[in-house]
Amino acid sequence: MPSIDLSAIEAGLVDGSFKGLPPDMPPLPLGEIGRQGWSVLDEDLPLPLAVLKRSGIERNSAYMRAFLELTGARIAPHGKTTMAPQLFARQIADGAVAITLATVQQIRVARRFGFDRILLANQAVGRQGTAYLAAETERHPGLKLWSFVDSAAGVRRLAEAKRAAGGEVPLRVILEGGFAGGRTGCRTLADAEAVADAIRAAAPYVVLSGVGGYEGLLAGANPQATMERVDGFLDHLVAIARMCEARGAFAPGPVILTAGGSSFYDLVARRFAAAGLKSEVEVIIRSGCYLTHDSGTYEDRFEDLRRRFPQVDSLRERPAHALEVWAYVQSRPEPEKAILTMGKRDVSFDSRLPEPLMWYRPGSAGGPQPIGERHAVAGLNDQHCHMVLPADSPLQVGDMVAFGISHPCTTFDKWQVIPVVDDDYRVVDAIRTFF
Repeated sequence: MPSIDLSAIEAGLVDGSFKGLPPDMPPLPLGEIGRQGWSVLDEDLPLPLAVLKRSGIERNSAYMRAFLELTGARIAPHGKTTMAPQLFARQIADGAVAITLATVQQIRVARRFGFDRILLANQAVGRQGTAYLAAETERHPGLKLWSFVDSAAGVRRLAEAKRAAGGEVPLRVILEGGFAGGRTGCRTLADAEAVADAIRAAAPYVVLSGVGGYEGLLAGANPQATMERVDGFLDHLVAIARMCEARGAFAPGPVILTAGGSSFYDLVARRFAAAGLKSEVEVIIRSGCYLTHDSGTYEDRFEDLRRRFPQVDSLRERPAHALEVWAYVQSRPEPEKAILTMGKRDVSFDSRLPEPLMWYRPGSAGGPQPIGERHAVAGLNDQHCHMVLPADSPLQVGDMVAFGISHPCTTFDKWQVIPVVDDDYRVVDAIRTFF
């Protein structure tokens, strides 16, 4: 398959039927949006509107590059966060060794645009999914594709699909470790031994490339207790890797050790670097939310990271939120309440409610202003935002409010097109999502 090619995205036509684009806009290639001279503050686009701040993305890219240099880890960022191949390409250009994805449908999207290093951090079990992985790796021998497995039954399904597809190119797998109450993954070393033996029995159709897992769902009563649980889980993954090495289960080449969502990637990088395997080890973290960061959950998690790993304060950059959702004040029905034109269809709410950051009165001099204290989102309906505010708040009907979000994954999936803006909120580009 050819190298990364985004020309079909750039040439793809969008029009006023896409949420957030001018309703009277005729069909226009996506790549032309940044040349229209639009300004968010001049109300050239309708609200609600999700925007990506170019400076924030650049800052977050620089931060992660520096973090990886500091720790020696590598990154295969989770593409499910954005499902935006344009952002995947930026991450690859920044040095990502692969793109992580969660479903075979997401892999198909990445392959459509030429991505050829893909980690499926999930189990493929259905006929269509296993057949696609098997056939795609046969059609494109240069494709580097890894899939998680956590059961002998899963290994057999992959091996059967590979055999049916021709079996000339083995399917690389990552043995997944898990924890009680979590998602997929082997809970015990004995379970992992059974999977490792099944992989060896499935040769040459399936080969073992490494060990992985996901620690992001672990939580304790306080940050210290959470860190201890994460460390314990990482020890479990290292024990699986050592077992596999002792049994000669790994295929030739570097052994991949991978974990690290967007909360504990520092712990992952440090623990895996000290795994003590005899084999060459490639430590791969999978943080997907670093590129946009947020104004809630991951901002808090970064402060926890700073306390655990103060060396990050030596880096030139630190993460900054790059994703905002803007809405109008449409009603002040009570002295201490405002209703805005944004709801669950527009912004994430699964992790934390949006945070009002700035406000702007169209036509006024100067740019957006900090919104001040005691302004907070109290609830969301499908298309309405309930905000509490002081009775003397300056907000009026028609004012614009910028909200920071928590958990980028479930904001991105609500928008097919997201404008990219400069620091003056002039539109300079746009990205297309493929959920």
